[in-house]
Amino acid sequence: MIQEIINYLDKLFPNPKCELEYEKDYELLIAVMLSAQTTDKRVNMVTRVLFKKYDSLDKLSNADINDIIEIIKPIGTFNKKANNIISIAKSLVNDKKGIVPNDRQYLESLNGVGRKTTNVVLSNLYNVPCIAVDTHVSRVSKRLGIASTNDDVLTIEEKLNKKFPKNALTRLHHQLVLFGRYHCKAKKPLCENCELKNICKEKKKG
Repeated sequence: MIQEIINYLDKLFPNPKCELEYEKDYELLIAVMLSAQTTDKRVNMVTRVLFKKYDSLDKLSNADINDIIEIIKPIGTFNKKANNIISIAKSLVNDKKGIVPNDRQYLESLNGVGRKTTNVVLSNLYNVPCIAVDTHVSRVSKRLGIASTNDDVLTIEEKLNKKFPKNALTRLHHQLVLFGRYHCKAKKPLCENCELKNICKEKKKG
């Protein structure tokens, strides 16, 4: 079953990548933090403006909070996220000379940065083999029987790490996100032509 999933995802997404737009390491970190409870498309809309106006960590760390709020308003929970942006920028400047480090413990200590965000950052910047379990990864994992219905995100992550080859995890993360976003959608999934419908628990339930 695992090889079947890998083969099909490779067929659908031979060159998967993160859909968040970024040019610098800290831009990815901030973009992923902003993506909580919103879409990558909406995040890209605001970060194009944000990173053009504040094109360095020094500028972000000294930004007017109200201006940041105005820029990121379209993504929701903007007051908290605006504070997080400035806090993250200050921490990176003061602690790490402006570099996003390959350091899980440090990254998870930053405001607004949890395990999921850290996994995305480490995977994309440092090719660390890890999977960030978002709503798409969670849904697909449960439908394909990789995880159980009541599993939390950490349990799902552990099961994915256990069942899939370590060297496939970084690639698999992107593929599962894209599969959930465009094929195995929450509403009206594209089941008809899916080559995994024979193992899909949702399909078997009808």
